[in-house]
Amino acid sequence: MDLILIALAPICVVIIYIYFKDKYEKEPKRLLVLNFLLGAIVSIIITTIIYYVFDFILPLPNHTSILQQFIKAFLVVGFTEEFSKYIIVRYVAQNYKAFNEPLDGIVYAVMVSMGFAATENIFYVLEGGYATALARAFTAIPAHATFGILMGYFMGKAKFSNNRISLNLTGLFLAILFHGSYDFFLFIDFVPGIWIGAIVSLIVGIILSLKAIKRHQKNSQFKQ
Repeated sequence: MDLILIALAPICVVIIYIYFKDKYEKEPKRLLVLNFLLGAIVSIIITTIIYYVFDFILPLPNHTSILQQFIKAFLVVGFTEEFSKYIIVRYVAQNYKAFNEPLDGIVYAVMVSMGFAATENIFYVLEGGYATALARAFTAIPAHATFGILMGYFMGKAKFSNNRISLNLTGLFLAILFHGSYDFFLFIDFVPGIWIGAIVSLIVGIILSLKAIKRHQKNSQFKQ
């Protein structure tokens, strides 16, 4: 039980942070919980199914092949996980009446991402223990948060734009790009020192995420 609580602690920190960044017109708590649960359950199920499909049609057995690890990072993992979150935001959250300003795209996308990250983190921490929990609290969890923010920034704009398709897909593309970049540098750990690339990718993602939140806050129609 202690390990589960520790695994969920950084998730709660991110959720609280995003909740209070939604300054001017907060989302209904029941919808936030619903999207968290959809991320934790439905998104994980979708991801698992797509993983099995990829394993069948595109096996990548060579763990020391940079090309295969690139494909795994961007196509198998990055695309699969972010797509599973995207379809929930696109076909559930964007239809809410409560989704009434661009910042809401970030809020709902992060809730879905944190639901996904919660389930994933519990499995990793139960297997790896306290050291894994500590490491992921400062790496994987913030990374998932940035993927959600970058996706949600454009999906928030999409709801109120005539270019909905292109903006939605831009959000999905950016999430895949940063997710794939982060994972790729970790997957090719047989290259000495290459893991630093993952940290650089995470830092860039955090910087862009903070700017995205501030921009939507600044342009909020509910700002007085």
